Amino acid sequence: MDTSYGSEVVPIWERPEPQPRATPVPLSRAKIAATAIRLADAHGLDGLSVRKIAKELGVGPMRLYDYVANKSELLDLMVDAVYAQIAETGQHSGWRATVLAVFRRTRAAALDHEWFSDLLGGRPHLGPHALAVGEMSAAALSQAPGIRDIDDLQRALGALNAFVVGALRREVTERRTARFTGTDVGAWQASLGPYLTRMLDTGRYPTVARLVIEGAHLSAEETFDHNLTTILDGITGHPHPGE
Repeated sequence: MDTSYGSEVVPIWERPEPQPRATPVPLSRAKIAATAIRLADAHGLDGLSVRKIAKELGVGPMRLYDYVANKSELLDLMVDAVYAQIAETGQHSGWRATVLAVFRRTRAAALDHEWFSDLLGGRPHLGPHALAVGEMSAAALSQAPGIRDIDDLQRALGALNAFVVGALRREVTERRTARFTGTDVGAWQASLGPYLTRMLDTGRYPTVARLVIEGAHLSAEETFDHNLTTILDGITGHPHPGE
């Protein structure tokens, strides 16, 4: 498949799909991406291959290469399909409500498709739906108090994206660990309780002891929302009393 135009590589978004064939199994990039997403949801990215996707679709692997040149392009299609779900957030009344909605929707999408968090923060996502989500959040944040110029906007987006990527990867990792070990967080903490008690009783870790003894068990969603709001307050310099 020729994916270049002179010295320029033509991205999959600008290449027309192959003409439909008169075959028992019609294909499209959307259908291939949807099948790949189902497999990745069930088995993770390590269990994803062109051969497995082709088998799921009931076609030969070589047919898929008419639509995607390699696995990298396949991942691009999958990621942009998830961004299409995030883009359904739409504009809200006010910049702050829009920014919160976009990142909350991003968290929901990452929990529905855990492999998505593995691909955040890496190579840029430049598909049409990813760009639409980026435009939505950047345009909203540009209206925030304290954002005076493009440099402020770049820094603000960088801080928000760094927080979201880190928070989602941690939450997804904890979910995977719980499934892999077959142990929930409460049981894990109980199993290490005696050891931790002995260590804290030494008096060498007084602040850690306060966190363990006095700290409330916060839900992941509550923590995400609180930290996201705190970052927005810091970026804009305008603490918000409520939503």
